[in-house]
Amino acid sequence: MPHRLFYPATTRNRDVILDVLKTIMPEQGQILELASGSGEHVIHFAEHFKKLTWQPSDLEDKSIDSIRSWIEHTKLNNIHPPLKLDTTAPHWPLEAVNGILCINMIHISPWEATIGLMHKAGQLLSQGDFLYLYGPFRIDGKQTSTSNQNFEGWLKERDPCFGVRDMGEVEDQANQQGLELNQKIPMPANNFSLVFRKK
Repeated sequence: MPHRLFYPATTRNRDVILDVLKTIMPEQGQILELASGSGEHVIHFAEHFKKLTWQPSDLEDKSIDSIRSWIEHTKLNNIHPPLKLDTTAPHWPLEAVNGILCINMIHISPWEATIGLMHKAGQLLSQGDFLYLYGPFRIDGKQTSTSNQNFEGWLKERDPCFGVRDMGEVEDQANQQGLELNQKIPMPANNFSLVFRKK
């Protein structure tokens, strides 16, 4: 089908991410996914959490097209049309959500995008609601593996503003917006799941 993208990384990590999400998802409500990419993650999760309403988003037009095509292909009725969202933009067309997913975004965007993400999460989430991050992180300024160090070199070649972020610095930004790190879960391929809760 035209515009429907397939990302091998999504196939590899979607089920281990799903296992974590099963422990934190509310019974009902609206979940925002930032940087939805191909749309394969949100489709997979929407199939498993049918009582939840899902709002995918991305910054790139090709991703928006792919998400729309995946929704049409699967005919799932609990996914809203994708929004074009930039975490650094001053205003979003959303007032509140019950949870936010952000998978493999903060290392492949400028640091300002992470600052904006935390600011928006602080605005949109209510007490007890979650922000879920997935990806590679430094710990105390150090890489957790040689593969992550090599990956960061590749990222920096693409854009000097990209890079594997330090978990403590990410947590500091979250704390400034009333978010507290609730869970830190090691994942396959030297990644982590971080679950923040709004205080």
